[in-house]
Amino acid sequence: MSFAVHGLPVARGVAIGRAVLMASSRVDVAHYFVEPDQVAAEIERVRAGRNAVIEEIKRLQTTIAQMGPKEAPHELGALLDVHLMLLQDEELISGVKHWITDRLYNAEWALTTQLELLSRQFDEMEDEYLRERKADLEQVAERILRYMKGVATPGTPSGAARRRTAQDLLLDDSVDVPLVIIAHDLSPADMLQFKQSVFAGFVTDVGGRNSHTAIVARSMDIPAVVGARGASQLVRQDDWVIIDGDAGVMIVDPSPIILAEYGFKQRQGELERGRLARLRHTPAVTIDGQKIELLANIELPDDAPAALQAGAAGVGLFRSEFLFMGRRGRLPDEEEQYAAYRRAVEGMQGLPVTIRTMDVGADKPLDDGVREESHLNPALGLRAIRLSLADPATFLIQLRAILRAAVHGPVNMLIPMLAHASEIRQTLALVAAARADLEHRGIPHGPTRLGAMIEIPAAALTLNVFLKYFDFLSIGTNDLIQYTLAIDRADESVAHLYDPLHPAVLRLVADTIAQCNAHGKSVSVCGEMAGDTTVTKLMLGLGLRSFSMHPAQILAVKQEVLRADTARLAPWARQVIEAEDPASLLGS
Repeated sequence: MSFAVHGLPVARGVAIGRAVLMASSRVDVAHYFVEPDQVAAEIERVRAGRNAVIEEIKRLQTTIAQMGPKEAPHELGALLDVHLMLLQDEELISGVKHWITDRLYNAEWALTTQLELLSRQFDEMEDEYLRERKADLEQVAERILRYMKGVATPGTPSGAARRRTAQDLLLDDSVDVPLVIIAHDLSPADMLQFKQSVFAGFVTDVGGRNSHTAIVARSMDIPAVVGARGASQLVRQDDWVIIDGDAGVMIVDPSPIILAEYGFKQRQGELERGRLARLRHTPAVTIDGQKIELLANIELPDDAPAALQAGAAGVGLFRSEFLFMGRRGRLPDEEEQYAAYRRAVEGMQGLPVTIRTMDVGADKPLDDGVREESHLNPALGLRAIRLSLADPATFLIQLRAILRAAVHGPVNMLIPMLAHASEIRQTLALVAAARADLEHRGIPHGPTRLGAMIEIPAAALTLNVFLKYFDFLSIGTNDLIQYTLAIDRADESVAHLYDPLHPAVLRLVADTIAQCNAHGKSVSVCGEMAGDTTVTKLMLGLGLRSFSMHPAQILAVKQEVLRADTARLAPWARQVIEAEDPASLLGS
């Protein structure tokens, strides 16, 4: 039976495919694709894990047999018998082999997927005793996972997604259809791992419009819906699913008529992308002759080709923290970072690259195996520049790597989350120390312009200090909105209060742009507002001439730029920021 689940639209477009449930487990499970020549090794890893657990249980049974009834009750022996029976059930292993062989899932992913299917079978059993054996099955699977975790090798997804229309699916049931992820949540590290995978879209139970998961989804240019409560419980493995990223709706088991309707919508989206692609080489100049700089936000050096393909004038934000995430304590050293930054700089073929220093914490945990404590308000805790200044040795490594990369092309350095003059002075002193260290050792390094993120209201209200010390400023609207309105942007329960057009937010943005222009300092917007075409003309009217966004959004924003007359927009923009309800004037 067809049904719909509603959530928040975060990345536009339509995806149609089979559901892949990201199984939840108390043991951390890696999800990645393996190459065909690795299938046998993955199957062997599962067998080795199962056999190791079997041997462990047999040893326990021998030990129990030597104990008295008080030390080892009969129920304990019976429980071990049940676990042994489940481990020796070929349905478990044969199912895992299917997911590895046919879908190329890694061993852990295949095991959790099969566990989910078998668990549903237990849930449907009428006998209460048999239904309760589901818990035993989960315990057995987790024992295998714990064993495999010690021998697992990291991997990355392979293959490329090929979008198929509903007509394809209706005409040929045997086609290799796209897959869509259904999960409770996806971390930025998960998103990064799936960046070049075969997935055509995803849906999560939790998340807000501007959580980092949503932001990365937009950078991947795949349809996505977050905050779809209960989606991972309602969808079954391999269900047909439509993701409507425009409306924020997931349709499960759609009828042929609905498939055809969304297939048409999918084709229309492809045609629109084709029309926008013609603008790639068109200069971004307004009707009244204002040149506008359209830059790209990237996460990894390998994203540079996509930025060039979209016609970006450079990289306005290289989120260097993605080099640090998911490393389990093995942080990148200076040489690894230098190589990554150099690849990004050389990949942009002489265009400027702005590298933001490590901005981890809140919805971008470092996962370094050291800082395990949780905080009630991670967004207000030790994150971004605060973390860097608390660990100057690690920060100096990154600073030296960035300075060295500047030999290979124009590089700007961007510091996140500054609020205090003392933080600014500490940061400048460390940058000077890194440069002096390279000079002392005779290591080549280049000049860099130094900029600061304006993402805390305190920074926006003390711009005179920032304009004194920095060459340029970049407005991070995502966090600026969050901190100004006291809204956790990753919390779907308050997502409706996250308002980029709140008068307080707009006035902070407008004042920052105006003061930078008055002092002859360059300023850009690098948050989600930069790629939001509904506010492009407002930003132009406020005097913004530099936008940094995901490569997938550049051409749509350029289209708005080409249609704009900034001289006529300026008085209207002033009316908008002075209005009680700015959103009501955007259509005028």
